[in-house]
Amino acid sequence: MKRLAAAASIAATCAMLAGCETLALSAIGASASAGLSYTMNGAAYRTFTASEPKVRAAAFTALKRMATPIDSTEKTDDGELIKASMPQRSIEVHIEPLSPNATRVRAVAKRGMFLHDTATAAEVITQTERALGLK
Repeated sequence: MKRLAAAASIAATCAMLAGCETLALSAIGASASAGLSYTMNGAAYRTFTASEPKVRAAAFTALKRMATPIDSTEKTDDGELIKASMPQRSIEVHIEPLSPNATRVRAVAKRGMFLHDTATAAEVITQTERALGLK
């Protein structure tokens, strides 16, 4: 009886994980074509081969193109944080220099406390890329 319960438990776990694998592979395929990566909390990020000042200026241009007012900027331990807002959205853009000619950008768009808007975060990254002249 214990063996049957253990087998049923393992089968149920495998079935649940198989569904996650399909979802994960779909997400990986979609983001790979766009050159973006995503985290579980809805953040979009990308590393650019450009200096921090160029990427910072491109991020400001991206937010301006999207008609997103800048609320604040602040230095962090690993770079800079730009906070902006749209109606019903708060945007955070983290700019982290990795080397003199490589800079990582991480964008998070939140709607309320718990909902993340991955599409808007991805658009911030895409517009930053365009402002850098890479797309």
